[in-house]
Amino acid sequence: MSQKNYPGTTIGDGAVLRSGGIIYCDVTIGDDFQCGHNILIREHTTIGNNVSVGTATVIEGNCRIGDNVNIQSMVFVPTHTEIGDGVFIGPSAVLTNDRYPPTGKPALKGPVVEDDAVIGANATILPGIRIGKGALVAAGAIVTRDVPGGKMAIGFPAIIRDLPEGMR
Repeated sequence: MSQKNYPGTTIGDGAVLRSGGIIYCDVTIGDDFQCGHNILIREHTTIGNNVSVGTATVIEGNCRIGDNVNIQSMVFVPTHTEIGDGVFIGPSAVLTNDRYPPTGKPALKGPVVEDDAVIGANATILPGIRIGKGALVAAGAIVTRDVPGGKMAIGFPAIIRDLPEGMR
């Protein structure tokens, strides 16, 4: 096998990597990254600067994560997910990419989480869903349709509402 097939992993300056973490080859991580224990980051993933990944989080691969992102503990991020800048994802949130598991049909499609969005603890985001810029997903919500920028998804299945006063 040639070196081209195994490009290695690049981790920027100032990283804090805690025990038990596994980072596959062909991962690029920016400066000031930090993670909790026992994280998994799979191949073909790009992570920006100033990103925090909590303990026992799984990032499946073929993902793009922006700058200034905070992913709390025990979050699942499936393949083909895009996470913008300034995003917060609360503990035990689950993003999905397979509408009819385990068939993989239609093709796997991860969620898109746009800049400055917030996803609360234990929320579930279904495949191909777009969480708009500055949107908020309440804790425990099950999001089955797109959440427009500046709106809030709450409940199961989630309904879309205006953000409360003071959060706009």
